[in-house]
Amino acid sequence: MINPGAAAAIGPVLPYLDLAGIAVFALSGAVVAAEKRQTLVTFVFFAVLTGVGGGTVRDLLIGAPVFWMEKNVIFFICLAAALIVWLTPQRVWQGRALLWLDAVGLAAYGTFGAAKGLAFGVAPLPAFAMGVLTACLGGVIRDVLTGEPSIIMRPELYVTAAALSAALMVGLLLLGVPGYLAGPIAAALGFALRGLAIARGWGLPTYRG
Repeated sequence: MINPGAAAAIGPVLPYLDLAGIAVFALSGAVVAAEKRQTLVTFVFFAVLTGVGGGTVRDLLIGAPVFWMEKNVIFFICLAAALIVWLTPQRVWQGRALLWLDAVGLAAYGTFGAAKGLAFGVAPLPAFAMGVLTACLGGVIRDVLTGEPSIIMRPELYVTAAALSAALMVGLLLLGVPGYLAGPIAAALGFALRGLAIARGWGLPTYRG
């Protein structure tokens, strides 16, 4: 059951972060379909799967109604993302486009996922985990289905950026910072970390044995 106090602290801004996360992850799914030279049906399939995958598992785990079952707009966003990529020259999406789309999605989804966990009475540490799961799972599913090496298996600062957004969101809300301030702060710093990792090649140390 939703926690009225936490829900009130989240405020009206965070749902827009959720929609932003869905949109950019849906775009990233469609970009992968473009790279594979797939049909429009496949574009839509990967846009939907990547856009809602992490949030679906999150909602099932925290006992919330699955978010895309209540709103037509979610599928319209995913369909629009697929059509945008389908109708755009491929050169627009070449290079690091997928990495930057994922960066935006990580920050937005990590922030919203953690906040929604708190709103549904999840303890702070599991709420943090819900933020990370929300941010990362859709991309993992996308990579597995397309046969691509998942980015979480590389030392890049990927999960770490999602973890930063989720941890900041939980911490700021527990400190009493209103959601309309905590959300943008947490998302911006998570995106900044991922952006610097992309631009400068930052990564975590790997096991040496």
